[in-house]
Amino acid sequence: MFDKILQINLLLDFYGQLLTDKQQNILQLYYNDDLSLMEIAEQLGISRQAVYDTMKRTEKILYDYEEKLGLLTKFVYSQDRIQEIVKISCNIEFGLTNNIFSNDEILSEVNKIIKISKDILEK
Repeated sequence: MFDKILQINLLLDFYGQLLTDKQQNILQLYYNDDLSLMEIAEQLGISRQAVYDTMKRTEKILYDYEEKLGLLTKFVYSQDRIQEIVKISCNIEFGLTNNIFSNDEILSEVNKIIKISKDILEK
C-alpha cells in the first residue's frame, strides 16, 4: 500500500489521538524527526530498549486500529474514487466546451459520476 514511514504517519494522523502522549511522542520523534532509537532514549531519559519496545507495541496498536476500523483504507479508497470523478468531470467539460459530446454521451458520463459517488457513500 505505502512505504512504512508514510503508512505509520498516516495511521498516526487517523489514530494518534487514541495513543498515549508517550507513544505519540516516540513515533513522532522516530518517523517525523528522523531521530535514532538512541537519540530518542537520551532525549526522554529511558533506555534504547524501552524506546524500541514502545515503538513496536505502538505500531502494532496502530495496525490493529486500522484492521478494526479501516479509516485509512476507506480514506484512500475515497480519494482514488474522487480522482476518477474529477477526471470524468474534466472530460465532460472538455466535451461541452468543444461541442464533441452528444447528450447521450454526457448522460453516460454523469451516470458514471453518480455511480462512483454512491460507491463512496456506501463504503
